[in-house]
Amino acid sequence: MLQTKVRKLALLPAYNEEKTIARVVMLAQKHVDEVVVVDDGSKDMTALIAERVGAKVLSHKRNLGKGAAFSTGFRYARQSEADIVVTLDCDGQHDPNEIPSVMEPILKGEADVVIGSRRLSKNVPWHRRFGGRILDRATGVSASGSIVDAQSGFRAYSSKALEQVTAAESGMGVDSEVLLRVKEAGLRIREVPIKVSYVGSETSKHNPIYHALDVFFTIVKFMSIRHPFLFYGGFSAIMFVIAVVFGVQTLDYYAKWGRVVTNLALVSVAAGILAFVSFITGVILFTLITVIRENK
Repeated sequence: MLQTKVRKLALLPAYNEEKTIARVVMLAQKHVDEVVVVDDGSKDMTALIAERVGAKVLSHKRNLGKGAAFSTGFRYARQSEADIVVTLDCDGQHDPNEIPSVMEPILKGEADVVIGSRRLSKNVPWHRRFGGRILDRATGVSASGSIVDAQSGFRAYSSKALEQVTAAESGMGVDSEVLLRVKEAGLRIREVPIKVSYVGSETSKHNPIYHALDVFFTIVKFMSIRHPFLFYGGFSAIMFVIAVVFGVQTLDYYAKWGRVVTNLALVSVAAGILAFVSFITGVILFTLITVIRENK
């Protein structure tokens, strides 16, 4: 029986990577059938160099963010009927020669999504290991599972994962958003250790604080949409408790001294308003999302 050839595609989101793009593309070409570079509005020669060394280049007229680059690349991968898509950075941190090991669990039928984990390796500086783990825990991506490196961009996706997972987030939070969608879809996730080189790479391109905030608010947005009643209802309950506590203190002070403490009263009223608005918002969003899901 003849075996159908597996079409492998490497997806490289790039922004001003003219110093490293050629090497990454040429090394990746040894392990996949096609290398696709999504030039996210670069102002240097990234797109030209990538095209000259044989990559398929998809260009954004302006910088839209990593998430937008992934969205463009995933759309192309689906249209070209790729069986496996590997994503990796162009700044030299990821070694394209590790592409086969990242794809292996999918080729063996053991996973739908594979994460190249930096923290399963031993060559990650302690401050990056510590910071990454805090970020993963803060966003809740790995808190309830066994994922060690939720922020790694070196991944492999099966065609099944590509069909079920889309990237709606345009910024740096796309890595966490995709993992949340993968978990929601019930897809199988595996991690394999990879080596990372921080020498000579543009590690300061993205402000770490901005990156952390971007990821955190991506998770907040995702949870508010996927579980609106729980999200807004929980906030409403907290505000309601605060309103009651400060309201009781206001009444108690008035009963004892015959006057109202303005600060206590204002906090109680403000918390009560927030509790009411949050509760109504949760109910409305929950109703709308339920109707949409039933229609689908």
